[in-house]
Amino acid sequence: MTKFRDLVSYYRRYWLVAAFSIAASCAFEILDLVLPYAIGQILNVLSGLQVDGITQHLIAAVAELTGLTAGKPLDLGVLMGLIFWATVARAPVQPWLGLWFHWDIALRTRRDYSQKALAKILTLPLEFYEENNAGRIAGRIARGVGNHTWTYPEIAGQLIPKLCRMLGIFAIVWLIEWRIAVLFMVSFIFILGFSLKSLAELIKREELIDRHIENTESRTSEIVTNIKTVKAFAREATELKRQRQRIEREFTVIDGRINMSYTVLTMWQTTVIQVCLFAVLGFTLLETVSGAMSLGHFITTFSFASMAYSELRPIANLAEMFARRYASMVRFHEFMRYPSGSDAVDLTPASPKPLALTPYKFTGKVEFSGVTFGYDSSRPVLQDINLLIEPYQTVALVGRSGSGKSTLVKLLFRYFEPDGGKILIDGEDIQPLDVACYRRRLAIVHQEVDIFNGTLLDNLKYGNPNASFEQVQEACRIARADEFIRQLDKGLHTAVGERGVRLSGGQKQRLGIARALLVEPDVLVFDEATSSLDYESERSIQLAMNSILGTRTTIIIAHRLSTVREADKIVVLDRGRIAEVGSHEELLRHKGIYYRLHALQETGSFAAG
Repeated sequence: MTKFRDLVSYYRRYWLVAAFSIAASCAFEILDLVLPYAIGQILNVLSGLQVDGITQHLIAAVAELTGLTAGKPLDLGVLMGLIFWATVARAPVQPWLGLWFHWDIALRTRRDYSQKALAKILTLPLEFYEENNAGRIAGRIARGVGNHTWTYPEIAGQLIPKLCRMLGIFAIVWLIEWRIAVLFMVSFIFILGFSLKSLAELIKREELIDRHIENTESRTSEIVTNIKTVKAFAREATELKRQRQRIEREFTVIDGRINMSYTVLTMWQTTVIQVCLFAVLGFTLLETVSGAMSLGHFITTFSFASMAYSELRPIANLAEMFARRYASMVRFHEFMRYPSGSDAVDLTPASPKPLALTPYKFTGKVEFSGVTFGYDSSRPVLQDINLLIEPYQTVALVGRSGSGKSTLVKLLFRYFEPDGGKILIDGEDIQPLDVACYRRRLAIVHQEVDIFNGTLLDNLKYGNPNASFEQVQEACRIARADEFIRQLDKGLHTAVGERGVRLSGGQKQRLGIARALLVEPDVLVFDEATSSLDYESERSIQLAMNSILGTRTTIIIAHRLSTVREADKIVVLDRGRIAEVGSHEELLRHKGIYYRLHALQETGSFAAG
């Protein structure tokens, strides 16, 4: 569970600079007290009254040091000198010792934790992304980092220094009139104590509403991502109505409960503060009229009282702002503590090793030995899988939806660890291998190829940034991507838009194949690469795949059985087990599951998943 000290540790890297800048800001706040104190002493000098003992000692020291004669001119000169150093001389220094460092620390930690959050995103397990979409994750990080950034200058530059100022006021007033100092302290403790107790209750409400806001942002992100589907089914009005209801509920809670509670708290604070300030005025006035307090002390005491009580409102405002931001900061730290996945790569090097320096080079011999796995350990998806794939062999995985085809590939890529058994490559268990270097020897073409916003060339070189232009062209030729690239005005330098919106499904698939080839993998996987394409695009992809067969170990997860006829070995999965293994002709003669699936597809009445 996240605690307050976790929020403080956010700035731990810069604690020395933070301590210095906070101390400097506190010193400047104490220095502000020189002005009202000196003004009170000037009034005493002008009215012929005696100054305080502290001021007398200071004037005597200056007279002895300078040889000047004690008197009203020297008294006023010393007091004016104090005011000069406390106001004019410190003016150009304060922003650099305070404001600069407060924002410098806030912005540096923003940079640091933005990088850490990205590293966390890259190391989280896949199941995290199955439960949380991009909008939810991005919103939590943005609010957490943003509120941390804004909060530090307010706490370090205002809240703590203002509390120090109040302690300084208490000390000075204690020397003048201890009874007023006691009134200060009691009233401050009472007001701040009650305010903090009320804010603790409001923080709980803020945490609840932060979760609701996160859900609303998550749904908005889904609408943006799936806008074509929303429009295709004419669901705009329905989505708007649903989001309106959520936003309206949030407004009702925020405005009708939380905001009202803050307003009631502010009303109570303001009333109590004004009552206390009026009481101080009455008390000091009586003391002055009775002769127990000088006119200078009356002005000084009431000025300090006004300063002290006027600081309570800003302090309360800062506490309220912290309370409003607390929930999002806590949830950010909860996100940062989420355990990394077992497949997380080491991100400590400054940059990944070039492909040429990758320590692994495999022949492509893959063996699944007694592999058992389930996303829920009580419900295995794969059971006792034993499969040997020889180097340069093409193996197709087929079967009904949910039979475990894609799960087998996820295990090969080490997205998950088997619950039982081993996966071997060239006879070596893949689990102890460096996951990043291992994956660089594999490549996969998904059913939905992920395209990044940028040019075709950027996307093609994503897996191998060091690929030469000639290598890119050759990969495009093999993948038959050059056929449509030649028709583009800017060729490989054409911008594809976010998520490749300017490309067709077949064009994305061919780009995916070319991108995979550029990393020169020892094992290449096609994960239902033609399942969502029209027959013309499927034909182009199939020709590209056929030109690759035999050049490396190839695993094909088949949706349409017509794409696996040329495979050296076809593995039929059924309910997480290997039901049949053989070539296309052998399995047809066997007349088992594969034969039935093939017959159904030939008649057009069924499509294997």
